Amino acid sequence: MANIISSYETMFIVDMTIGEEAVKATIAKFTDLISKNGTVEEVNEWGSRKLAYPINDLNEGYYVIVNFKSAPDFPAELERIFGITEGIMRSVVIKLDEKMLAKKAARAAAAKAEAAEAVEEATDAE
Repeated sequence: MANIISSYETMFIVDMTIGEEAVKATIAKFTDLISKNGTVEEVNEWGSRKLAYPINDLNEGYYVIVNFKSAPDFPAELERIFGITEGIMRSVVIKLDEKMLAKKAARAAAAKAEAAEAVEEATDAE
């Protein structure tokens, strides 16, 4: 049977009242967990942000977004672990649309080629 791999994105908000070192440890814990069960493609730490509404009487949290690829059974386990971990205020895991990702990659490649062409033209003009 073929091994199915899909693309996912997760966003989680870490409670900043646990301390800066604990926030970094929590982020490392989840990025390591994801890398052990799949392939981490990108980690974006948005940092401290004001929440849209208070969660547990807190108005700020530390936002982290991770794009990864894994087998379809891992995201459910990841959500379960988010739910039982102290310091995680909110989390979500979504499956990304492969067609949308292909279009985005094609647009990025076209923009990169266009930029390289513009640099080459500017170099030739000198």
